[in-house]
Amino acid sequence: MRMRATVIAVSGALALSAFAVPAAQADDAPGALGASVTPFGALADEIVGDTVIKKVTVNGGKDIVVGTSKKKSVTLSVTATDPSGIEDGYAFLWKGNDIDSGDVVGAMVPDADNGTCTAVDATTSTCKVTVVADPKDNIYGNVLAGKWHVFAGALGKDGDYNIQEKHSKASVKRASALTVNASPEPVKKGKTITVSGKLTRANWDTLKYAGYTGQSVKLQFKKKGTSAYKDVKTVKSGSGGALKTTVKAAADGSFRFVFAGTSTTPAVTSAADAIDVK
Repeated sequence: MRMRATVIAVSGALALSAFAVPAAQADDAPGALGASVTPFGALADEIVGDTVIKKVTVNGGKDIVVGTSKKKSVTLSVTATDPSGIEDGYAFLWKGNDIDSGDVVGAMVPDADNGTCTAVDATTSTCKVTVVADPKDNIYGNVLAGKWHVFAGALGKDGDYNIQEKHSKASVKRASALTVNASPEPVKKGKTITVSGKLTRANWDTLKYAGYTGQSVKLQFKKKGTSAYKDVKTVKSGSGGALKTTVKAAADGSFRFVFAGTSTTPAVTSAADAIDVK
């Protein structure tokens, strides 16, 4: 049901939202559906006049990381220029192949119909909108992890506009977690230390965290009195994301696991676990 609602939101509601063009120009604007609807109703690449989209930033340039319960608010910024000045800027995120044909599997759409714009100078403005990634609504399954398209549009004060259905891409990732435990503690010098842990990530199908298997995770150690961790070995996560390896006790210090991340899952570092060597 959530997938169906998402597709409808993009193919239907978005076609009737975004910017309001001046009534005198609305009937002449290509793709316009009436005085209160903008050219963005077409939702496809189109440029009329000399409006230029200079830059689009999603979430401050960072990946969008979503867990299993909390909503994630994401700011989309559109910087555009037009000789007459910028009337509005708008953006949203979508996943799929083509909006016009309805080939869309996910969308994050602003509640606001217009962006909040701040003038940089007489011709350029940066307009911001906010979308929400909600694992209980529009982030409805693991299929949505990975790259999303960024739809961006800008409207000049003279009615010119620039629409880019696939301006750029943004990464939406399943939140990850990592634990570590070194034992026994204390331990005699030269004896075996067992370091275990678990790598998990959000499962958007079940709204629970689950083990991330078959992943390379680095074990690092920081000797007491020093400031830097050093790589010890690489461990592969097993069933349920389990991590387990052994090392020889050499000195007091702290162990931790470090996961570099993948295209669908962010990097994560465990908390440190100190070991006392006698």
